[in-house]
Amino acid sequence: MRIRPYIPGRDYKSISKWITDERAHAFWCANLLPYPLTPEAFHDFLKKDSIDWTGSAYVATEDGGCVIGFFCYSVNTDDNMGFLKFIMVDNAKRGKGYGKEMLRLALRYAFQITGARAVQLNVFPENISAKRCYEKAVMEENVFAGSAMKDRKSVV
Repeated sequence: MRIRPYIPGRDYKSISKWITDERAHAFWCANLLPYPLTPEAFHDFLKKDSIDWTGSAYVATEDGGCVIGFFCYSVNTDDNMGFLKFIMVDNAKRGKGYGKEMLRLALRYAFQITGARAVQLNVFPENISAKRCYEKAVMEENVFAGSAMKDRKSVV
């Protein structure tokens, strides 16, 4: 698996298919975007997030390039606090470890590239499968590997 920046004309079509009902939509974006999702609303929102919170959108891909996950990440340079949001995995890939691997890569990026001292994310208490995935990703022994990582933490 790899992560790379989100490319609107290339990735939106795949991602939009993963939101199959209003409940999944609400869990994913806390209703900050209209349902059903439109490309215009999604891209306007990503643009606003990049301006307001220095957020950047990323996708996770299989080695062959197929998009299997999405997330946004921002870091507050005043306190070096990172934040993951709008995390989603292709429905057909759920329960197979893809989400956990995507989060592990996102955390490595946050700590090693952006220099975050901690990373936060929010999840609805009712979103049991997402909570389980996040907890597994954070608990993996290699998430914080390396001496530069020993004082870093992530908060779910």
